[in-house]
Amino acid sequence: MTSEAIPGNSTDFILLGLITHPRFPGVIFAIVFSIFVVAITANVVMILLIHVDSRLHTPMYFLLSQLSIMDTVYICITVPKMLQDLLSKEKTISFLGCALQIFLYLTLIGAEFFLLGLMAYDRYVAVRSPLRYPVLMNRRTCLFMVVGSWVGGSLDGFMLTPVTMSFPYCGSREINHFFCEIPAVLKLSCVDTSLYETLMYVCCVLMLLIPVSVICVSYARILLTVHWMDSAEGRRKAFATCSSHITVVSIFFGAAFYTNVLPRSYHTPEKDKVVSAFYTILTPMLNPLIYSLRNKDVAAALRKVLRRCAFSGRSRVGREHRKC
Repeated sequence: MTSEAIPGNSTDFILLGLITHPRFPGVIFAIVFSIFVVAITANVVMILLIHVDSRLHTPMYFLLSQLSIMDTVYICITVPKMLQDLLSKEKTISFLGCALQIFLYLTLIGAEFFLLGLMAYDRYVAVRSPLRYPVLMNRRTCLFMVVGSWVGGSLDGFMLTPVTMSFPYCGSREINHFFCEIPAVLKLSCVDTSLYETLMYVCCVLMLLIPVSVICVSYARILLTVHWMDSAEGRRKAFATCSSHITVVSIFFGAAFYTNVLPRSYHTPEKDKVVSAFYTILTPMLNPLIYSLRNKDVAAALRKVLRRCAFSGRSRVGREHRKC
């Protein structure tokens, strides 16, 4: 696919994909589609379990349900278009579609940054003040956290998207990526964007610095609290409470650090696409699996629902058998 395939007056872009000219697009489609289905299923199941099981109606699980909502929307921003492009010769995306993808991507990734930071504070309160936890983390506080995460993420989208799309794009319209990520789009601009890229770099570092600071302070205080605990059982419970969140934070922020903090001299298009695929495709699948596999309450809620469904199915079959 080359830029000649697009009319000269078109504002559409061409997405070259995760792998340019793949030899086996069907295999890539099957792998990505499987990950997509697992991610959507796992996150939707997590949301439903937290909604239907009264034991999961706590601040921690309310925040976790919001993380699953974000992951569900997040993976839907890039993967359906990627799957479509793998099966189609026309790999174009409209100017408006590209802008919308950038805005939603920035909003969701920013919102997850803030939410993961606030979830670390939630774990600190649970470990440090377990008796006052329901009062300190009441429903109003949780709603404020969630709304603040969405608003904080959308600010990044509102600031960077209009500026990115205001640059003139001439010559090649081929974006060497599987979605409209800003650095890949800016490479097509026919004007110097170095100043904007520097300002964007500072903005992204600040967006990371706020939640990372909250996470570091929260877990430093958690470690101090655990250190002064006399009970070995108390220490075990404290670590069990935080382990899933630490795992998710390490995966998500590790990829984000490479993308947003490392200087451009460390980047290549191939590395950028692999890292982007990791946190836009794999991370939304891993997050609910990590929390469900490492969390006894979620596992118990899932078993309860499955038993209820199995019992309901047997009862229905029994009634139909008696009617016959």
